[in-house]
Amino acid sequence: MATSKENIEQIRNIGFIAHIDAGKTTVTERVLFFAGRIYKLGNIDDGTTAMDWMAQEKERGITITSAATACNWGEYQINIIDTPGHVDFTAEVERSLRILDGGVVVFDAVAGVQPQSETVWRQANTYDVPRICFVNKMDRVGADFHRTIDSIKNRLSANPVAIQIPVGREDSFRGVIDLIEERSFLYETEDAHVPTEGPVPEEMVGEFKNYRDQMVEKIAETDDELIVKLLDDQEITKGEIKSALRRATIDYRIVPVVCGSALRNRGVQPLLDAIGDYLPSPADIPSALGKDEKGESEIVREASMDAPFSALAFKAVIDPFIGRLVYIRVYSGKATARDTILNSTTGKRERLGRIVQMHAQRREEIEEIGVGDIAAIVGSKDTSTGDTLCAESDPIILETIVFPEPVISIAIEPKTRADNDKLTGVLHKLIDEDPTLKVEYKEDTGQTIMSGMGELHLDIIMDRMKREFKVETNAGKPRVSYKEAITSKARAEGRFVRQSGGHGQFGHCWIEIEPLEDRSGFEFVSSIKGGAIPQEFIPAVKKGVEDALAVGPLAGYPVLGVKVILQDGSYHDVDSSEMAFRIAGSMATKSAIQRAKPILLEPIMRIEVVTPGEFLGEVLGDLGRRRSNIRNIEGREDIQVISASIPLGESFGYASTLRSLSQGRASHSMDFEKYDEAPSSVIAATQAMTQTAVSA
Repeated sequence: MATSKENIEQIRNIGFIAHIDAGKTTVTERVLFFAGRIYKLGNIDDGTTAMDWMAQEKERGITITSAATACNWGEYQINIIDTPGHVDFTAEVERSLRILDGGVVVFDAVAGVQPQSETVWRQANTYDVPRICFVNKMDRVGADFHRTIDSIKNRLSANPVAIQIPVGREDSFRGVIDLIEERSFLYETEDAHVPTEGPVPEEMVGEFKNYRDQMVEKIAETDDELIVKLLDDQEITKGEIKSALRRATIDYRIVPVVCGSALRNRGVQPLLDAIGDYLPSPADIPSALGKDEKGESEIVREASMDAPFSALAFKAVIDPFIGRLVYIRVYSGKATARDTILNSTTGKRERLGRIVQMHAQRREEIEEIGVGDIAAIVGSKDTSTGDTLCAESDPIILETIVFPEPVISIAIEPKTRADNDKLTGVLHKLIDEDPTLKVEYKEDTGQTIMSGMGELHLDIIMDRMKREFKVETNAGKPRVSYKEAITSKARAEGRFVRQSGGHGQFGHCWIEIEPLEDRSGFEFVSSIKGGAIPQEFIPAVKKGVEDALAVGPLAGYPVLGVKVILQDGSYHDVDSSEMAFRIAGSMATKSAIQRAKPILLEPIMRIEVVTPGEFLGEVLGDLGRRRSNIRNIEGREDIQVISASIPLGESFGYASTLRSLSQGRASHSMDFEKYDEAPSSVIAATQAMTQTAVSA
């Protein structure tokens, strides 16, 4: 497959995103099969899908890591990333959406919009990714295409427009009607792979006309010429509808909706047509923006082969056969194997060794990459996730990728001396691959603390250490990653003076702290006037402030959402030093935090529980005991759907409890919502736990 294209308008960089179990990987598998990229259909239950290649993915039937591949459909080259649906692996979705031009959001026709559907939708909004919706599993009992569209509209505040309607539902689902082409595509037999094209079935003519009129009206609302034609009762051609719908989709004003059943191979070819027709090419999205090497002036890079080369590294993995792979997305220009380029983030030069195009874990070597291409470079040691690679003559630093903070921690220790020797190196490799994995050595307790996005995330990491790297560890019980914050303003002095003959140490500062509204990040402002503190010592004060904020006064957790204003101070011509002012800054900050009414923040999760109605009382009672806040209870036939918020610390072991309460018939899903103030009982428990760990 050619990777350098003169006409980039035929490239589609898309990702499949959805809630867990909506069918993303099955949809991807069918897309690759019908596009001729694979020649045998895999099955998730059998662990034979092309995109879920990790041992843990095959065993658990879930996607853990985003997998990249590419295929051709008609005149289009489609670069595809299949992303995880589980909230613990949300970083894979985050980094994929950062470099994609369009997305296909897959929904379960029975469940509609689910908690993780909302999360990935918000992530796509953050990166302004145009998308289309595929309502999957139309053959399941309880499937409802129109209810799913309503839930997309109401829960996601989107403007979904059906460009297909289903023929039949549940086990009688047998195809779709294309509202634009005014044709039906029916699967006449159970094992039919190719639909039979024909007219709209007579019994559906009324429904077809109703939905087509609605579609034309919504599309015309986004186009001045079409609205005039509609008001004047003039004919609007299919070509005009398609062109207007494409523009509206790329501008985020409309989300086209199609449907099918990927498992039964129905509706996949029309989905591929919609990807080509309505999702953008690299030429359709705004030009890449970046900064110069000093981070001062803005630079624009057009999506052109003639522009200087620029690409973003969005993922690093360790391949057991060829070593370290770095995935990149090219935004401008082109490069060939063995070219020398610049890593503008680190300032180091890189030599492009081998370039490969990935198909899950398989590789195809290529010589050239150009605008819009997604590929991997082999053997790069100095390029990490979020780094920019560019032409040496025209440096640019593209916007990096921001990942969420971990919410859960465990203490780990090697089982044997041999494991101890290998553990540090293995952890470095895993952190390189996964930016949401954090590892910290606690001097006071002698423990190695590993933090991640959830129990499953850390479980997978432990399993990978054992299988891939042959390192066995013991793990403590999961602990919540709490944060601390302040609730009021406070002012304090930091004065560090030491005199022991010869040069002494002198640092003195006054700071004021106040809470930031969003309770995240840290802001430092210097209002020093008249040289009360020399300019060269102000960064040292800031560093001291950061040292103090890393360990809060309540239970030793990081303090978030603080604005620190350096107001005044003094210095000594001989004895003042950076170290003295760093210590003074830390002392002042610790003192100010104590006076600013500190509070403990705990992570709150959104939870959705789906249970048969007969178990509703028991499930609600258990949620109440876990300090949950019930938001909504919605009935769907004999099924009850509970939407609530639950503190992460109260959710451990919930899956087992829910199974026993419902005889194994209820299910749940969670994703991170926010940090909120913890009650006094939780503060007391965390303080006791911290003291126990220190004394141990």
